[in-house]
Amino acid sequence: MAIKKGAMVKAIREKLEGSLEAKASDARFPSYLFESAGEVMDIKGDYAFVKFGKVATPNIWLRLDQLEDF
Repeated sequence: MAIKKGAMVKAIREKLEGSLEAKASDARFPSYLFESAGEVMDIKGDYAFVKFGKVATPNIWLRLDQLEDF
């Protein structure tokens, strides 16, 4: 099923670790990316802008193939 705006998702650890995005940034990803629900706020091309949690955490652009339904 395709991920759409408003969907609740979490990151797939195996697809995020070792990715180009991980190599271009700090590869130590916070656990909330994999353990809590994030809401897809926007989609542009192959990327989704995801807002995680109700506490102050940074929003993040992730490739759609690095996400799964929560």
